[in-house]
Amino acid sequence: MRHTISVLVRNEFGVLSRVVGMFSGRGYNIDSLNVAPTHDSKKSHITIVTEGDDIVIEQICKQLHKLIDVIRVEDHTDGNTVAFELAMFNLQPPEGAREEILRLAELYKAFVVDNSTKALVLRLTAESVEIDELQRRLETLGLLTAVRTGPLTIHCGA
Repeated sequence: MRHTISVLVRNEFGVLSRVVGMFSGRGYNIDSLNVAPTHDSKKSHITIVTEGDDIVIEQICKQLHKLIDVIRVEDHTDGNTVAFELAMFNLQPPEGAREEILRLAELYKAFVVDNSTKALVLRLTAESVEIDELQRRLETLGLLTAVRTGPLTIHCGA
């Protein structure tokens, strides 16, 4: 099962290396990794997407808690959270496909970032499932590249 784990860490040299090293040292795979500062410049937020059953995820969380500079670890899979991902799509539309792409952009609430005569770039912030759907639909409409952040999560409430 796919899990999204948030790790709040002190913004110190080597923290990311220790987190990633814990995963690789124990043979766990990271599907997606995001790191960003928080409102407090002394802390960073790491979002990790990985796969495993409940026992594996519990073990990962315990191992992360043991690392130096880790403040908090949360598995957001079944919690009260909001998760969004950012994606950008670079397209070179074939003849007659531009209108269909613009219709899909409107349908998915994607922003047209660049609309030149030879290329079209879309930006979408949405749940991963919606991004998957749009990407699949764009594949036959001249999709050259898709770049995605992986999900970012935040806990709702206190």
